[in-house]
Amino acid sequence: MSRRPASAATCAAAELAGTPVVMLTAFGDEENVRLALQQGVSGFVLKSCEPDELIRAVRAAHAGQAYLSPAVTRHVLGMVSFDTGERGRDAARRLAALTPRELDVLREVAEGLSNVEVGRRLHMSEATVKTYVSRILTKLGCANRVQAALLLRDAGPQG
Repeated sequence: MSRRPASAATCAAAELAGTPVVMLTAFGDEENVRLALQQGVSGFVLKSCEPDELIRAVRAAHAGQAYLSPAVTRHVLGMVSFDTGERGRDAARRLAALTPRELDVLREVAEGLSNVEVGRRLHMSEATVKTYVSRILTKLGCANRVQAALLLRDAGPQG
C-alpha cells in the first residue's frame, strides 16, 4: 500500500505548533507556496537565495512577521483572487468577529506592512499594533500574519 508522504510544511507545523517556521526549498511554484502558507509557515525562501535573504527571513519569523522570497512573489500574486465558494463564505464569517479597527489593522497587515508602518498609517504606537495583531490572529484562529492576510483575500470585497 503506497502512502503519499506529508509535506515538509505539514510535518513542521504539526511538530512545532506555535514555533515560527521558515521553509527553505528549491520548489517555489504556486502550489508549494500555497500549501506552505496554508500550513502556517512564517517564511518561504528558495535555496538559490543569498545568505542575507535567509537571515532576513529568520529574523522576520522570530519577530512574528512573515517573509516571502521576492522570487516567489509572482506566484503569490497569481493566487490573489477571492473565493466565492464555501471557503470565501467561511472567511467572511470569521472576519465578522473583528471590530472595524481590527479590520483596518488587518488590511494594512495584508498589504505586507510591518507593525511600525501600520502604526504610522493608522496613527498608533508599534506596541498597540502588536496588541491588535495578536488579538486578530487569536480571533481568526490564524497562526501568523500571512494566514490572516489570505483569509482577508478569501473573503473578497466584503472583507
